[in-house]
Amino acid sequence: MKLALSRIHYPISTLGPGERIGIWFQGCSIQCIGCISGDTWKTRQGDTTVSEIVQSLTSWLDDCDGVTISGGEPFDQPEQLLQLLLALRAHNRPINVLVYSGYSYEQLQQHKHFKLKLIDALISDPYLKDADQTKALRGSDNQRLHCLTELGQRTFTEYERPLLDSEKSLDIMFDTNATVWLAGIPRRGDMQKLATLLRADGHRLHTSEVP
Repeated sequence: MKLALSRIHYPISTLGPGERIGIWFQGCSIQCIGCISGDTWKTRQGDTTVSEIVQSLTSWLDDCDGVTISGGEPFDQPEQLLQLLLALRAHNRPINVLVYSGYSYEQLQQHKHFKLKLIDALISDPYLKDADQTKALRGSDNQRLHCLTELGQRTFTEYERPLLDSEKSLDIMFDTNATVWLAGIPRRGDMQKLATLLRADGHRLHTSEVP
């Protein structure tokens, strides 16, 4: 079964506790205005398999503190997401899994992912560009954190609180083609501030943030 993948990076420290593997699915039917990941919206044919993804993660799975799956919209590829979660659960040690989705929790409850307890924590609901941004791990305050397993409760319950100043940061990632990616949850206006700083230093910045 083919999966449309945007990118994978490790370590990521801004989308959950510790140093995490970040997996971004490609394709999103929700397309929230103001989304920082507009480059992941376009739907395309699957270009890899779950087996290939897990193989590429092998050297990290024993060291990472968890896995965060985002996009795009992971639940737009529900069977591929299910197979990936099953593969992560088959690893030789418990790995906490956080999934971001623009769908509501109520819409997702019937998925096998919940019945089989494959997701430890879920951030649900669409990003709203005009909502407040005061909660940990969330881009807008309407989004909800759901701890779905005992491991999820132990790991993520502490994030049901306001965002700390120390958490207002982004991960910087470099691809082999010299593309620079920022991972995390920027505050409103952060990308414009970054663009201004870079222009003042003679650089140009093109972002995937949706106007």
